[in-house]
Amino acid sequence: FLSIGIIHPVLPSPFLVVLKRRYSLSSSVCSAVLIFVMSGADEPERNNMMMCCAACGIAGVDDVKLKDCTACYLVKYCSVKCQRDHRPKHKRACKKRAAELRDELLFKQNESSHLGDCPICCLPLPLGRENSTIMECCSKTICDGCYGANMIREQEQKLKHTCPFCRNPAPESSEDVEKNLIKRMEVNDAAAIFQMGWRMFHHEKDYKSSFEYYSKAAALGDIESHFQLSILYRDGVGGWR
Repeated sequence: FLSIGIIHPVLPSPFLVVLKRRYSLSSSVCSAVLIFVMSGADEPERNNMMMCCAACGIAGVDDVKLKDCTACYLVKYCSVKCQRDHRPKHKRACKKRAAELRDELLFKQNESSHLGDCPICCLPLPLGRENSTIMECCSKTICDGCYGANMIREQEQKLKHTCPFCRNPAPESSEDVEKNLIKRMEVNDAAAIFQMGWRMFHHEKDYKSSFEYYSKAAALGDIESHFQLSILYRDGVGGWR
């Protein structure tokens, strides 16, 4: 809003137009007055001041429908003619804001995904399973960035390998992995129950047990289990359709 009439007059209001026409004031002076008025207004009042055509200043009321500039969404227009007339003044600011919006769309970090966040760095887990690691001790899924950073720290300090989340020693055998998995399942850890269902399906080929584990994990809110159940129903594996 501080650029009104000073850098580029892209957001005039009926109040600004009246000042210009009645008192023959410059855009800079009118803008200073408008900014002063807006500084004492709350958010809804400021929004109402800006609900006007950027070219002619007509307010958006019931019989006047204003449309946003679809490139930058900074200004509104009452007609195509006003948009064309105002284009030379608005073009520079429009291109700048459109580029900013494009960068935000391309490079903005997603807030989260269905896989959740890494419990260490709290960033969204990558969608590819190959870019994260499930820890056998605590059933936490760690992004490879945090997992690799922990490995580097242990190598530099010559430490024994531990889980980057719970700091428990890594299982030394498949029997230890099995014990940790069962221990997590006993406390209704949905991730651990899903892992058991995955193991039964892909390694043991026990589709009935896999279905039961997936169903229990899904009831606990595990999204991956819901997806695997949908595949079982779709393909009819184990007799379910």
